[in-house]
Amino acid sequence: MLSDQVKLDFQRRERIGFDEAVLCEWKSVEQIAYILQTAVEAKRSLLLTRLADAKLAALPEKLRKNIDYDPVSRTGFFAAELFVAAHAEVSVVSAGSSDIPVAHEAIRTLQYFGIGASEISDVGVAGLWRLMDRLDSIRASKVVIVAAGMDGALPSVVGGLVPGVVIAVPTSVGYGASDGGRTAMNACLSSCAAGLAVVNIDNGFGAACIALRVLRDTKAPQYRMLFEAAQGVNLSK
Repeated sequence: MLSDQVKLDFQRRERIGFDEAVLCEWKSVEQIAYILQTAVEAKRSLLLTRLADAKLAALPEKLRKNIDYDPVSRTGFFAAELFVAAHAEVSVVSAGSSDIPVAHEAIRTLQYFGIGASEISDVGVAGLWRLMDRLDSIRASKVVIVAAGMDGALPSVVGGLVPGVVIAVPTSVGYGASDGGRTAMNACLSSCAAGLAVVNIDNGFGAACIALRVLRDTKAPQYRMLFEAAQGVNLSK
């Protein structure tokens, strides 16, 4: 029975400040539909990740119509009010256009939780002047998420230039020796840029969650108010 296969964690928000996300990639359409119906009955919204177009199309219309879907990142906001912060707290930087789907997963995750993000694309190290042209805006961010495949060099470069928290997302982009993102991941883990945080390959969602934890714990009262309004929690407790 589906009820034996799925146990949603609706208490996660109260424990850690943000909701459980639903990873749809290996779930059946039936499992996803059951999860969404459970959320309807609990009057809760959900963030859906790795939701393929075909699975979205196969969902019952009454559920599908309540999903705000982004095909680039394959993310969906189910029964969620879009909460857009007036100020971008995070810069999401991608080395090349091929890294944009991973970068957009991070941006959409942040948006779901009410955090604004500025997108800076195609500034990889092969044309370093492109990064330098955007450096002032990147340096203004409290948190910088950097998505890069191939040699995975961009996070180290950014980590040596900006004062904020830098989170590296190695991507699976690249030719044979890139090994599906392992070369980029190893480069990020071996970085000489001190204090670089690294998540798993293609894990834009995970990078956004690190950013949420960093920003949640900031002393800035304006951020606390934004986060509490979006999540319905009181972080002062």
